[in-house]
Amino acid sequence: MNLCSLLAQSATRFAEQGAVYRGTALCWTYGALRHRVGCIAAALRARHAAGERIAIASENRPEIVELLCAIWAAGMVAVPVNYKLHPREVRQIVDDAGAVLTLASPALAADLHAALPCEVIAMDSPAYAALLEPAAFCIAATTPDTLAWLFYTSGTTGRSKGAMLTHGNLMAMTVAHLADMETLDAQCSQIHAAPMSHGSGLYLLPALARGARQVVPASSAFEPAEFLGLCDVHPGCGAFLAPTMVQRLREALVARGGRRPAHLRSIVYGGGPMYLEEIRKSLAAFGPVFAQIYGQGESPMTITGLAQADHRVDDAAVLASVGWPRTGTEVAVLDDAGQPLAAGEPGEIVVRGPTVMAGYWRNPEATAQALPQGAGGWLYTGDIGVLDARGFLTLRDRSKDVVISGGSNIYPREVEEALLSHPGVAEVCVLGDRDAQWGEVVVAFVVTAPGTGVQPAALDAHCLERIARFKRPKRYVFVDALPKSSYGKVLKRALRAQLGD
Repeated sequence: MNLCSLLAQSATRFAEQGAVYRGTALCWTYGALRHRVGCIAAALRARHAAGERIAIASENRPEIVELLCAIWAAGMVAVPVNYKLHPREVRQIVDDAGAVLTLASPALAADLHAALPCEVIAMDSPAYAALLEPAAFCIAATTPDTLAWLFYTSGTTGRSKGAMLTHGNLMAMTVAHLADMETLDAQCSQIHAAPMSHGSGLYLLPALARGARQVVPASSAFEPAEFLGLCDVHPGCGAFLAPTMVQRLREALVARGGRRPAHLRSIVYGGGPMYLEEIRKSLAAFGPVFAQIYGQGESPMTITGLAQADHRVDDAAVLASVGWPRTGTEVAVLDDAGQPLAAGEPGEIVVRGPTVMAGYWRNPEATAQALPQGAGGWLYTGDIGVLDARGFLTLRDRSKDVVISGGSNIYPREVEEALLSHPGVAEVCVLGDRDAQWGEVVVAFVVTAPGTGVQPAALDAHCLERIARFKRPKRYVFVDALPKSSYGKVLKRALRAQLGD
């Protein structure tokens, strides 16, 4: 089993069809992509041994598609890196992975040449062109347990850890996605607007398996107006977007008069909380094109999911959940003693199945915490959730984000949901702050809707109509914007620093 077999099969069936596009321009057909991948894989194997780690540091570019496939074809391990990291942070990942080579975009190559201990090849350089010299090559033999991708956590809560994802993990992820979430074929397109170093890069595989187009925006990023324009041109468009991106896309749709894109097929959202009011607004704007996944780098894309059909019924409990356990995946909610909890009782979410990582790279302590010995193969996610009687999983929060005030647990997401139902609140993030009397108190960072000028007293009254008095914020901090990572996640660490100040 080698992930590059997905490309080989599609190239055999759809050799003349477009495989990779930059904006609206064709880069390579499937036949040409297979040829380029074979050349690069042969060049890599001539220089390095199977199992070596190869880093990719780049904003979204077509080359990422061929490089991931070539690294896997060569029997090596891909280490995609968030391009927005500081060169020192990139070095931390490259050093931890023991990467022997970094393939970098032209925008990053100069800084990385100076910062990294390994060889750096820019994607516009003669050295990169030399990787494409024709050479005989066949796909390396790998097993399901062969390491394929070191998926580094985003680092928003501390030092990045490399989740070890095997060929078997990623193949199981691909099959589960095609079984549960999307029906793809050669007349579909996958738009890579979210970072390909993480979330969007995983979606490359299901599209590759079905001979669909890989479309990289000309901007190399998520620009809502550009995204809508691409969906007017390419057939059967789908994308993975963070919830904050969905909100921006909806606002861009309003700005263009509410005209829906001609060929938008699917938006899969995940990677952060999608609030009930926002998904309802987005469904009204775009129609039933949405699906949701709940996963982690440690179990990529695949813990639970809500298919498009689940979004067609306006059931608040369903829309506020993260859906059903995925095909081939077991999900449970456990108490502190590791025992299953009854329906409706909050506890830590655990998952086991073929998509669960092999462990953290060179980090046995973190591996033992996430995959405890004797725990039956369960991955402890660190997330707090509730399973209801119908089998739907609803997230409460990360275990470390629960606010304990006066001995009572308060889940920030519940407070955020209440505040976001107020018309004067555009965005909100709720945290706990230390308090001498209560241990912790609830603080809400609020971005107000334009022209509303909402006041704390009005938000207090609004909360008291929806949640228990002890859960309402004790303090409101009004900000122009919430700090976010390149993946659209709110940087709670930056907000906590403001509390410290």
